[in-house]
Amino acid sequence: MPEGGLTGAGTGADGALFEQAVQVTDAEGHTWTWRRIVLELERPSRNGDQQLTLLTNLPAEAADAATVAELYRSRWTIETAFQKLEGPLNSELNTLGYPQAALFGFCLALVAFNLYAVVMAALRAAHPEANVDETVSEYYLAGEIARTSEGLTIAVEEQHWQVFAQADRAQLCALLLALAQRVNLKKLRKSPRGPKKPPTPRTKHKGKPHVSTAKLLAGR
Repeated sequence: MPEGGLTGAGTGADGALFEQAVQVTDAEGHTWTWRRIVLELERPSRNGDQQLTLLTNLPAEAADAATVAELYRSRWTIETAFQKLEGPLNSELNTLGYPQAALFGFCLALVAFNLYAVVMAALRAAHPEANVDETVSEYYLAGEIARTSEGLTIAVEEQHWQVFAQADRAQLCALLLALAQRVNLKKLRKSPRGPKKPPTPRTKHKGKPHVSTAKLLAGR
């Protein structure tokens, strides 16, 4: 339930901001005072929305309206990260293993995701002319690492890996940048899907959502 009207709360990166106090009652009957943040978009979202409404229980001294709106804008990075964990990094193992083993596998995927983020950062720095985030496939990148990692452990002797453990931050960045410059991005390029074709219109049995194949065969 709103408490008063909307008041101006400045301007964010995407448009004008307004704020309003609202009362929220939980299932146990407790009433809380939250904040309703309204963002009037300068440009509509991809879904055609002209306005975004956010609810938060953060106090104003902890985060003003612009900060709340900016945090909402960056939420997609977390959602995308979980998609990559579930997809190319296979964090959700479909096995009958113990819950502890599933949690361990998920933690390994989190470590792999951190390594993936480092690799992508190195590729962006080494190939500034290429739109790495849009052109490099996480699937192909993960597959390339999975296929070659075992061979590297066999072919490269242990002492040659010490350079990575002994390098400081600046040396490691320079080394990663030099390696990234030698990556052939064409091998990791995404395969973009073409425009979706409209379904072929039905010429028979129009207006019937389901057609029994058994009845059609019996009528022959």
